[in-house]
Amino acid sequence: MSLSQALSAALDGLNATQSGMALIASNVANAGTPGYTEKTLTLQPVTAGGSGVGVDVTGVNRQLDQLLQSQFWTESSGGAYADLVNQIYQQLQTAYGSPSSAGNSSSSGSLQAAYSNFTGALQNLQSNPSDYSSQTAVIGAAQALTGQLNDLTSTVQELRSNCESGLDSSVTQANTLLQNIAQINTTVAGLPGSDATSDTLLDERDEDITQLATLMDIRVVPASGNQLNVFTTTGVELAGTTAGTLSFNSHGTLSANAQWNANPSLSGVGTITLTTPGGGTTDLIATKAIKSGQIGAYLQMRDTILPQAQSQLDQIAASVSSALSDTQTSGTAVTSGAQSGFSVDIGSLLPGNTVKVSYATSPGNTPHTLTIVDVSDPTSLPLPSPDPSNPVIGVDFSAGMTGVVAALNAQFGNQLQFSNPSGTILQVVNSGTGNSSVTINAVTATSTQTSLAGGTSQLPFFTDGSTPYSGAITGGLSEMVGYAGRIEVNPALVANPGDLVSYQAGTQSGDPTRPDFLTSQLTSAAFTYSPQTGIGSTTQPYTGTLSDYIGQVLNTQGANAASAQSLSSGQDVVVNSLQQSLNNESGVNIDDEMANLLALQNAYSANARVLTTVNQMFTTLLQAFPT
Repeated sequence: MSLSQALSAALDGLNATQSGMALIASNVANAGTPGYTEKTLTLQPVTAGGSGVGVDVTGVNRQLDQLLQSQFWTESSGGAYADLVNQIYQQLQTAYGSPSSAGNSSSSGSLQAAYSNFTGALQNLQSNPSDYSSQTAVIGAAQALTGQLNDLTSTVQELRSNCESGLDSSVTQANTLLQNIAQINTTVAGLPGSDATSDTLLDERDEDITQLATLMDIRVVPASGNQLNVFTTTGVELAGTTAGTLSFNSHGTLSANAQWNANPSLSGVGTITLTTPGGGTTDLIATKAIKSGQIGAYLQMRDTILPQAQSQLDQIAASVSSALSDTQTSGTAVTSGAQSGFSVDIGSLLPGNTVKVSYATSPGNTPHTLTIVDVSDPTSLPLPSPDPSNPVIGVDFSAGMTGVVAALNAQFGNQLQFSNPSGTILQVVNSGTGNSSVTINAVTATSTQTSLAGGTSQLPFFTDGSTPYSGAITGGLSEMVGYAGRIEVNPALVANPGDLVSYQAGTQSGDPTRPDFLTSQLTSAAFTYSPQTGIGSTTQPYTGTLSDYIGQVLNTQGANAASAQSLSSGQDVVVNSLQQSLNNESGVNIDDEMANLLALQNAYSANARVLTTVNQMFTTLLQAFPT
């Protein structure tokens, strides 16, 4: 090697070690910077005549395991989803009380305690119906129960409103991140691969993608020129060199009636619309494009979990009301030649009240129940009927008996024949010998008592405002929706607690008839509850006492909260483990950097000695051959 080559090699070595030291300084300085990856030099040996004569710095490498990073992004979405769901569940559980309090009437402030206090007050009234203090104690306990249901409804809807607000802010944050990603994609495409600025921008972009992954589940696809394209998991592009735009039409404070609908004109909550980089638009909620991340959690809680919790409260409120106000009238058996069936008076039915026809079909004597609902709002028809074997049909009874009979025969005339022999009597029979495969077993009409002194033990103890609760269906929604937030003790009963005993003119002050009925209905009578509350199923709906159902609701909510907490803890372990692995693989290790710095210092000293030696040799040569 000539002296010139030695000098060049030593200078290359000094330049490389200086670049390496500067890179180590940058690594150490950014050791705590989120998303920063360790940088190393890419060196290329310089040869001449087959011999090494120096070294060139050709680029800067980011120490990054892309497969590990992709797994981290995926699990980050799941972790953010689980953490937020758990957070909201725990807030809901705090309002409900711990599951252990479900059977403990002494647990003050719980729904079960309020119900137990109410039934306990009624049992005291049984013992002394004429005692005014016992009567007012029942009213006070009932008001405490309705207060609990009102407060729980407020909590559920407040949580839903918080989800609506959270979606609004999350969409704004996502748009900022998508714009950043697209801008960096455009910038790095015009920079050389060895440019240090490019590597810094790539770190920033990766951090933006990490934050985006906590908001929604995404799929990241590498492209040419160090670019990354971001898609939803359903394949809709979010960002490339240009970014899509998310929009959210927030509805602010939500009520129980505010529910999502694919038809924007019918939806009571906000939806997320994506305008893609190509200019197309898509509803990300309708297409189920977001299933995870914080946005996925907000949507799940707002549209599914919290509405189901509300429906359970509404079912409790509706069941308590109906248990004390509904009168069931069994039909009278009738025959007409070969035809047989029942007739029942439906003159006292209110909108929402029902007529049930129990019948069996051959072969197998398979049981069915036809439920006929009084629906006075034609816009609510037809009613959904999730179980074809037990159909539900809405009929406008206010149209008169002729219209009722015609509507029923139009749908069921091949199996059941309806008629109006007189007044408000509805008669239903089979078709006789021509249709002997149908056997009608019973017909029952359920009507709501509207008077405190109607001559029966039933009374409108609870009201929807000042109106007796009947389950009326208007605008496609049952009166039960949100009823737990509106239920109150009948103002007329509050004004005259003696009506807890007096059910008709001349009732003796000590008559226990009505207190006995009220207590029996609330403590021992069994009812069937809607499977739409998430308890029971369409084929096997939950049946039990009101106390049993309240306990089931509390236990279900407690189990769901515990499951959410467990899922969150497990997901946190996964995310933290991947984060640690990513840090070990790509992060800055100060000990390693110091070891590398020491090696570079040694290399720098060696190259400096070569320069000194070459300088001395040149000096000697110049002295030996003076000009």
